[in-house]
Amino acid sequence: MGKPDAEGHGPADGLPGLPPEWGRVVVPDDASALAAEAAQVRRELRRASGLPGGHRALGLPLVVLLVAVLTTLAGLLAVTWPRANRGADRPNPAPYSPPATLTGRALPALDLVDADDAPVPLRGLLPAMIILLDGCPCPDRVTDALAAAPAGVSVVTVSPGRTAPARPTIERQARALADPAGGLRSFLGQPARPGTATALLVDRAGTVTRVLPDLGTVESYRNDLSALAA
Repeated sequence: MGKPDAEGHGPADGLPGLPPEWGRVVVPDDASALAAEAAQVRRELRRASGLPGGHRALGLPLVVLLVAVLTTLAGLLAVTWPRANRGADRPNPAPYSPPATLTGRALPALDLVDADDAPVPLRGLLPAMIILLDGCPCPDRVTDALAAAPAGVSVVTVSPGRTAPARPTIERQARALADPAGGLRSFLGQPARPGTATALLVDRAGTVTRVLPDLGTVESYRNDLSALAA
């Protein structure tokens, strides 16, 4: 659009394509700016209503005013209509869906921390069943996994935050670690769910063999634990 004219009534370049005898037509940015012109036309119409040929004399300014009003309204609609529909055209966010399966993918080389805040390479504990406890401590399920894990297969619990819980004083225990950076949960690709413990089974080569989104009963994964020891 052109620059405003000296009175600030819209573009100074007028409207292209109109008959030259109409003169220069300026379209204001605000339709209310045409109120004075409209009132003048109405006065002239009333004054000329009794004069011969009066309506023909007023035809030209009336047409010019009508064109200006229509052009202004069209411009306002062109600006405001897309804004009104922008929210309706925006797609609704898709509901959460689980990521693609991790089975067959390599476990990333993550360093977690133990109760002494010492780094522990996660791949150095393989083969292992890795249980994420950020959704549920679930001590009973951890105990069941320890009882079912064959010799040579580690059971690793991973807690959120910067500090891993202290080791319990029992003969066989899970290796308790913390994941301050959340790298393991990020690799899993799904958020923690309250009341739910998630587990990964990883073989000695570092390949994920199974993902348990909700760690259930031992019978649902006993055979997978046995396969890790092979």
